Amino acid sequence: MTYREQFRAIMFYEENHTMPVLHWTGWPETMERWYNEGLPRDCKDIHAFLGTKPLWTCIWCNLGLMPQFEEETFEETAEYRVFRDRDGVICKAWKKQSCIPQYLDFTLKTADDWPEYKKRLQPDPARLPQNLDKVIADTEASGLPIQMWTASLMGWIRNWMGVENMCYLMHDDPEVYGDMVMTIADLVCWACDQVLPKAKVDFGFGWEDICGRSGPLVSPDIFRKYVAPGYEKIRRKLEQYGCTLYGIDSDGDVTALLKPWLDAGVNLQFPIEVGPWKGDAMKFRKIYGRELRVVGNFDKLALERGRADVLAEIERLKPLMRDGGFIMVPDHLITPGVSLADYRWYLDQVRNLRF
Repeated sequence: MTYREQFRAIMFYEENHTMPVLHWTGWPETMERWYNEGLPRDCKDIHAFLGTKPLWTCIWCNLGLMPQFEEETFEETAEYRVFRDRDGVICKAWKKQSCIPQYLDFTLKTADDWPEYKKRLQPDPARLPQNLDKVIADTEASGLPIQMWTASLMGWIRNWMGVENMCYLMHDDPEVYGDMVMTIADLVCWACDQVLPKAKVDFGFGWEDICGRSGPLVSPDIFRKYVAPGYEKIRRKLEQYGCTLYGIDSDGDVTALLKPWLDAGVNLQFPIEVGPWKGDAMKFRKIYGRELRVVGNFDKLALERGRADVLAEIERLKPLMRDGGFIMVPDHLITPGVSLADYRWYLDQVRNLRF
């Protein structure tokens, strides 16, 4: 059985008694530590080195701004750079540490600025891979689950505007916010119509990162009225081509949005971070049933705390593994506090799982 076949068996609750052994990635500081602990610096295939598989593969279309803004540098030192990025955001990026940039100013601030962005989010054949048929053939030959990229209905808008501007817009000009969401959804559906007649994918998948420690940056009420219609439109388009799994990636405490997402057709969550808020995929399964699938939910910090905590975390998640609709992977990037030896030991525990 290929990993792609196992992925589908798990997600559709067919018989399965093992977990795929998967690796996402680590922080740059983690990789530097691992190089010092035995990972060859010239390693071109970390999956071959670790004996793992990637989480999935993707038929990727460029669904972002087209054309992008011209990048422009305003200040640069040995420590940082201040520049306008390709999304029109003026930010300060640090050179010697792994962190998100400091956002200083935005081109998209109010409803009046939206037309300049909307015209950059229209269908264009240049958004598709030039060699689409080869891309499809290569993804199908990989043996990995195949996703159709479905962009971002909230996270991109937050990135383009900043949190404060977005929050004002949602309440002062909610119809414009809804138009932003639907413009992106329309573009996703256009891409699906170009790709999915030629390719059978396992799931649609988008990125949001719209939640933090205290919950979502978009209220459930705003979500239901202005965001859900975009998800629903994409879900219907995926179903038109026989795809019934639709997932999103959002860090943070997603609890308040799980039901609205499910109601809008999003039935696969990644990664359900544990975090200080104790995100628990088994608890969510009991509440929402088998329509909610999850990839992730293994507390990444257990890998730092030691092998006893790793074993306890695996035991916590075993009931969900047995139930199905769940694939266990760490809930974010591997942190620098994890040695290469301990990470390989963790992978061995996954490799030897039987349930």
